[in-house]
Amino acid sequence: QVQLVESGGGLVQPGGSLRLSCIASGSIPRISAMGWYRQAPGKERDLVATITLGGSTNYADSVKGRFTISADNAKNTVYLQMRSLKPADTAVYYCRAIRNGARDYWGQGTQVTVSS
Repeated sequence: QVQLVESGGGLVQPGGSLRLSCIASGSIPRISAMGWYRQAPGKERDLVATITLGGSTNYADSVKGRFTISADNAKNTVYLQMRSLKPADTAVYYCRAIRNGARDYWGQGTQVTVSS
């Protein structure tokens, strides 16, 4: 089974930046898109951004203009560049491989904390 491993989380001050990475351990069959999701304490896991194989992107309204999702298919890696971070962005961020007609893969998550 392919594993997704996130990295790049940490503690950052409001207004700061972080770049998250998600590396897949191998090629993912039947994949249609990759996505970043986040879950704050006591809340549901929500969509942050997705990117299709063709490069089309979609963002949650709360992160538009601040976050950028990108992918390096040769490296089996998807990134999330986060700028102008706010305390409300504090959450565990998860990587997801969205597949056609098959179970999606999820990473284990990486903590992002925005605090002064």
